Amino acid sequence: MTTDPLDPSRETPRLQMQGISKSFGGVTALREVDFTLRAGEIHGLVGENGAGKSTMMKIIAGVHTDYEGKMLIDGKEVHFRSARDALAAGIGMVHQELSIMPDLTVGENVYLGKQPVTGAGIIDWRTMMSGAHEQLKSLGIDVDPKTRMGDLPIGLQQLIELARVIFSGARIIILDEPTSALSPPEVQLLFEVLKGVRASGRSIVFISHFLDDILSISDTVTVFRNGRLIVTHSVEGIDKGWLIERMIGSGHEDLEESYTGAITLASKPGQPVVLAAEHLGYGRAYTDVTFDVKAGEILGIYGFMGCGQIELARTLFGKLKADTGTLAIDGRKRRLRNTTQAREAGIAFVPENRRSMLFYEQPVYKNVSISILGRISRLWLKPTIERSIARKHVESLHIRPPRAEVALGALSGGNQQKVALAKWLTHRPKVLVLSEPTRGMDVGAKDDVVKIVRALRDEGLAVIVVSAEPETVLSLADRVLVMKKGRIVREFANETISKDRLLEAA
Repeated sequence: MTTDPLDPSRETPRLQMQGISKSFGGVTALREVDFTLRAGEIHGLVGENGAGKSTMMKIIAGVHTDYEGKMLIDGKEVHFRSARDALAAGIGMVHQELSIMPDLTVGENVYLGKQPVTGAGIIDWRTMMSGAHEQLKSLGIDVDPKTRMGDLPIGLQQLIELARVIFSGARIIILDEPTSALSPPEVQLLFEVLKGVRASGRSIVFISHFLDDILSISDTVTVFRNGRLIVTHSVEGIDKGWLIERMIGSGHEDLEESYTGAITLASKPGQPVVLAAEHLGYGRAYTDVTFDVKAGEILGIYGFMGCGQIELARTLFGKLKADTGTLAIDGRKRRLRNTTQAREAGIAFVPENRRSMLFYEQPVYKNVSISILGRISRLWLKPTIERSIARKHVESLHIRPPRAEVALGALSGGNQQKVALAKWLTHRPKVLVLSEPTRGMDVGAKDDVVKIVRALRDEGLAVIVVSAEPETVLSLADRVLVMKKGRIVREFANETISKDRLLEAA
């Protein structure tokens, strides 16, 4: 049955949010929201991008300090002035966009802000590295703590940031899309850790668009829609369809089927090959990788995090230089030593981490026009032209809110991804490489991105989708390659496949 957050028969909640409202530049993000978190509870949060989930959690974590309403911890009213205040009160948050320090070591990231010191007052490096190693090892993470953080795959970075918050001693832990870059075995490892945290009496808020994960790990689930809290319910007796219906209302059946059912692949045998890779290899990441992608085709490359697909995508865009093998565009062999050469060859790349290619403080139109400034302005900027170009993409891609002048950081994750696509569509490439294109999105936002990518394919673009999410590959691909331990181990073409078959092959 639906829970009553103010049931007087239960103990004082660990956290209560009462009548919370929040706006950004006239756009209302939250409306009169009441939310309750209890001690020793894993509370799942679901809702479409822009529904208000992350805004609410950032208020709790002290990121957003200007809001209406009350926040109570253990029955006492608080109002944080900063994230540091929240941390001091025992609240830790792992954001969807990671806040790791890439140029520091793993050990320094684990102990960020609380480095052990010697009696002389200097950093105790030996204690830091051994402590980080033991903490990560207890979570099943085997990595040298002296490794530079930025050299690790994003999924491993995410696990390490999770470890930092878990070991911080926080009583309230907020996880925003914690499984988005993890392979199924790593998700199960994380769940075991979270169960231990819950058993210790600490409380966890688990925000995710992976509804199976929500139902698997949560005790209670809350649905947000359009800035309002729609319902709070025990996970017992509900399923994915129940959640989707309350997240997006009518029409949920088609969306649910598009991401969970089997699909029939249809390759493009008569189309010309646009990009061909032969025997590519890069260090220990991948070896002897051979494939091609045709005009008007979406090639899916699927594998668990760490199988080499992320490094392969970066190689195709010149961010990494292959040790072995050759790459050809339209039948002409090319040596891509850097991203400039890749762009000149007609390759565009949207990475798994949007933050690395977007400027969050700048307006949408600046982010869209950045890749073509040299074409529209030789001596000085022309904002009128920039805005005109951006507005066309804002309209065609259904970016919300539909204003090219709004700061990118005010947009939801799904709309930010549309802006990332728009950046490259200002000058149409031959090959579009998408790494985790729907990472951290709800079913509605995913559907928008899927339609955009399919439309590009139908216009003759060759698209490569690299993902550790089987739902993403199933919803997009015409043909699928499966990578495992740095090699292509299976190709699916002209047949019916399902999530189970992809997982089995990987």
